[in-house]
Amino acid sequence: MAPPIAFRGSDGVWMVNGPPDLGTRPNFPEDKSKWCKVIAFSSDGSLISWCNGEKTLIVRTSDYKQVAQIDKGKVNCLKFSPKGTILALWENYTVDRETNQGNPNLHLFSVQSGEIIKSLIQKKQSNWDPKWTDDEGICCRNVNNELHFFEGNEFDTIKTKLHMQKISTFALASSGPPYHIAGYVPGSKGQPSFVRIYKYPNFGGPQAALANKSFFKADDVQMKWNKTGTALLVLTSTESSDKSYYGDQGLHFMAINGECSLVNLSKNGPIYHIEWSPRATEFVVVYGFMPAKVSLFNMKAEPIFDFGTGPRNLAYFNPHGNILCLAGFGNLRGNLEFWDMRTKKLTAQTQSPDTTSFEWCPDGQHILTATTAPRLRVANGYRIWHCSGNMLQQVMVDKEKELWEAVWQPAAEGVYPTPVITASSVTAVAAAAQPQPEQKAQAYRPPQARGTSASIKLHEYEGPSDPNKKVSQDPNKPLTKNQKKREAKKAKGPQEGQVRAEPSPSSGYNASEPVAFTSSGDPEKDKRIKNLRKKIQQIEKLKEQQKSGKQLELNQIEKLKTEGSLLQELAALEIS
Repeated sequence: MAPPIAFRGSDGVWMVNGPPDLGTRPNFPEDKSKWCKVIAFSSDGSLISWCNGEKTLIVRTSDYKQVAQIDKGKVNCLKFSPKGTILALWENYTVDRETNQGNPNLHLFSVQSGEIIKSLIQKKQSNWDPKWTDDEGICCRNVNNELHFFEGNEFDTIKTKLHMQKISTFALASSGPPYHIAGYVPGSKGQPSFVRIYKYPNFGGPQAALANKSFFKADDVQMKWNKTGTALLVLTSTESSDKSYYGDQGLHFMAINGECSLVNLSKNGPIYHIEWSPRATEFVVVYGFMPAKVSLFNMKAEPIFDFGTGPRNLAYFNPHGNILCLAGFGNLRGNLEFWDMRTKKLTAQTQSPDTTSFEWCPDGQHILTATTAPRLRVANGYRIWHCSGNMLQQVMVDKEKELWEAVWQPAAEGVYPTPVITASSVTAVAAAAQPQPEQKAQAYRPPQARGTSASIKLHEYEGPSDPNKKVSQDPNKPLTKNQKKREAKKAKGPQEGQVRAEPSPSSGYNASEPVAFTSSGDPEKDKRIKNLRKKIQQIEKLKEQQKSGKQLELNQIEKLKTEGSLLQELAALEIS
């Protein structure tokens, strides 16, 4: 049974059961407040918290009993620590008019007691949240462009600091010990930007960095660790460039063993999305001008599979890593493609139009898509899908109401086994599925063209392929300069004075068989015979192309008509 789904909207906060009990609601204490700004689950789904404009509540999901109540009503952001022991709250930064000092707006509360542990000042909402490792061994914050580390959730004492040249962004690997952290320092005054990886707490000395990568074209970066904390992806971007109004992007691979490399992409254009597999040994990149290309890379940053091109800009692995969903949202039509990562085959395809949020269910086989405000203020609602492409439920809110957020309750790792999609399970899901959502109106076509296939395709999509597999040479593709030289060497006779020639029509002429050419003693006559045989050989090739169905040009058709006269002239020269 799939876990419940939590919703936040103009009707407050409520929950509904997941498959197969769709349409029913658990015994969740619904909050009817219209001022619920935020909702959050703990990483294992055992706790849920929300702020209703008056107070912040913490509820246990096993029996829906209230665990704690915090008198903070203007909370904009919530986050549980990985083990669910601390709840972090962020409010808008304010300044005391009397003292002209800033008021603490980042509060850390104990989940069990509801008492405050520490209050800190965090002016900006971006990167507001403290970063913990999964075992809560260390916690890190960026304070005035330097990193402060705390151990054992003791926030009264800063255990150590990482001093870098005005560090702006950092990424803490969630695994460990040993713990690893990456920091980004933007370039200035002609100096390059760089990202460095350190092992906690070894921050001192010039050789302390495990890996170092510098680059000039980087106004902003995104950093993503894999699940095991052994490799890091760094996506750099610039605001603008000479080639594109949208700027330049680059993807770099870094590892704790010191390896650094640029991830080479086979198609020009922006990088829409990067995603690590939950198995931590491969990652997928969505890139290139539309139709976008999707490629799978290994831990050496080498491509191991191409999913072809199509209308997609996002990629999501299910929690078990055996199914990949390629999606196209935003200004695309909501295309959903489900790929089996073991066989590398497309298993299902459907569309979820006007989708603004996407989330995999912890069971690894159900999907939640939603249309939420303020991104879209009309047609708000949600849909529940099976990975076979069947829609199980569609719920739309009333026109005068809005849906702000839809979140699937998480589950601890190992609760749900790896899903195995079989023909029988797909048939059972299809029997309970609902009709697909109505497609938007298609482009106008004149009456005489309706009901027929389009003669012109806007995009030519590439199919999936293995980039490491050698592809045979296309016979219709023109040869390169080096290939022509190699072919000429092969065609050259072993003896000097012998050339490729064709027998006369009287002796059973075959243009594909080379014969020895015997000189007549007259240079002009020999030259004419060679030219005639060359023309006849070209005509034979045109005949073969015509038989294979290729449409010939007008000048080639006229050339075919001269075959008879050429054969007669060649025969006369050879007899004389």
